[in-house]
Amino acid sequence: MPENEDITLLSKVLTLPEGKGVNRAYIEIITDQEIPVLCINRGAKKRRLMPFKVLYDNHVTFWKQPGDWEYYLTSDGIDIIRQKSETKTGIWEVERLKFNKKSKLNAKSNNNEDHDEPEKDAGYGSEYNKFADMTTEEKVEFLDNNQQRLADIIVAKTKDINLVTEVLVETTKDAALINHTALEEAMRLGDDEAKKLTQDVVDSTHELVKTSTYLISEDVFNNDLMNTLVEKSNGTIVQHMTRVYLNGIAFLTYYNKLVSTSSAIQKLRINFGSRYRDFYHSLLPHFSANFITLERVFLGGMRAVPPEILSKWAVGFLIHDIGKASAVEYHEGEAAYDRNIVIEHVKLGYKSIMTKTNYPMEASLITGYHHEYYGAQDGYGYFRAYLQQHRKTNPLAKQDYCISFEIGPVRDYQVLAYFPAKVLEIIDVYDSVTDPHRVYRRAMNQSEALAMMHEQFIVKHRKIDPILFDIFAEYINEKTSKNK
Repeated sequence: MPENEDITLLSKVLTLPEGKGVNRAYIEIITDQEIPVLCINRGAKKRRLMPFKVLYDNHVTFWKQPGDWEYYLTSDGIDIIRQKSETKTGIWEVERLKFNKKSKLNAKSNNNEDHDEPEKDAGYGSEYNKFADMTTEEKVEFLDNNQQRLADIIVAKTKDINLVTEVLVETTKDAALINHTALEEAMRLGDDEAKKLTQDVVDSTHELVKTSTYLISEDVFNNDLMNTLVEKSNGTIVQHMTRVYLNGIAFLTYYNKLVSTSSAIQKLRINFGSRYRDFYHSLLPHFSANFITLERVFLGGMRAVPPEILSKWAVGFLIHDIGKASAVEYHEGEAAYDRNIVIEHVKLGYKSIMTKTNYPMEASLITGYHHEYYGAQDGYGYFRAYLQQHRKTNPLAKQDYCISFEIGPVRDYQVLAYFPAKVLEIIDVYDSVTDPHRVYRRAMNQSEALAMMHEQFIVKHRKIDPILFDIFAEYINEKTSKNK
């Protein structure tokens, strides 16, 4: 690029202050105004102007992808953004666009001028930088110290619900942030090097998860207090990850106790024909309705989850949104929903966990499969693509069961879904629509959320699992009654 050429890196334009997310307002302006992107390949000595939308539709973060091409905006494009953004994003963002290659050396001094203070990241909170600046050794030590805090509570056999809940919330929040920052660092490395870098973090996280899972299984945990404590931390994504993790483990503990009694399973069998059969028959239409039984839904039958498996699933609950960008909003109105961004979040999380870490395979599948929604049109994830390809290759192949507790039948396409991913779908949606920081609509209360989920995700659309949902509703109602 000639020294005097007045162009600006697209990544610089679209990256929010301190690298915390993507500026969605600028993407909207660039798309609406059809501002072209200058693409430069220095090695091949090529340059061309391309429509932003074409590049964006191909990959929603194309400017971040490795390769030979660099992406810029011309001064004319910057001027358009500046003009259009004044009423949308405020003077600080407009002033930030004045920085280009010529002024880069003066950036430090210019940043000290009286511009508005950048807002703290709404997604990962003010503590993000503290963990991002830690070395891997420091992150591991922090995780180990938190694991010891949990272990000390177990040894002391404390029944102080307030103390237990407070430590669970703090250690979960810290673990979510540490794992997110560790993965961000790993993404800049080759796969083998990344796995070496993150191995100790993965190991320490798993030990912490096993300890917190044991503690929650003792039922010394207050759901209302958890919500209050989570609210004290900032960062909506971290709050969501914390609540989903703790509620996920608590729900599976409740589920284990329930299915361990013969009366619960018998009740499901009695009500199966009238309440559930039609739903599952629509998923397995190649069977006669009379052949759709509880054992046809759950491969091997409903059963309790062993502790060693539950802890692996719990890791998946903890890191399920590890690839999520700050700008992503779920289960909101059209103004908030960008399907490409949402899908990219799932893909990023799944691919990065699979290729850059040694998390348990169970955790990886949960991350990649927790928005599948039984193949519903507005669901998304890797499994549906793999399943469609399998069906094309094997046109006579059928899935004879709905849900598997094990990985093997999922990867061999014997079933439609993975048990912990179906659990997470329910908890994820419930938490999102009851989130007090819900952006585009008011947060629903407990009864509103459960009623909406049943109507929209079971009756009108075959998305979440009705049996697991009914058990979840019992869990929520019982928790509410217990905490009163």
